[in-house]
Amino acid sequence: MSEDRLTFKEMCAKFDVTPRTLRYYEYIELLSPEKEGRSRYYTPREVARMTLILRGRRFGFSLEELRQWLLIYDEKGTEAQSRAWVELADRQLGALRAQYAELADSIDDLQKLRDDVARGL
Repeated sequence: MSEDRLTFKEMCAKFDVTPRTLRYYEYIELLSPEKEGRSRYYTPREVARMTLILRGRRFGFSLEELRQWLLIYDEKGTEAQSRAWVELADRQLGALRAQYAELADSIDDLQKLRDDVARGL
């Protein structure tokens, strides 16, 4: 085995994901490991894709959005993918800011209610 490839088990450990998650990402075509018999090997390309997938999930993107975004690179190259990324990021930033505002309102309301109850004790 080449030293720049990871086994299935190594890939799970490196990214702290379950085997089920890794298999699912392959099933929905986010990852395409090299296969030798029943063994799967992940190249640096797949490691980079997994890094992007997990980062995208952290930012709240759906797996389908990420799959489509990764497909742009394969079909149209870096510039088209970067343009798509800016559009996706702008949309997601708006959604996250709205969630942040809602969360801030909830925190304020809860704090006021807590303080009112605490004063009544």
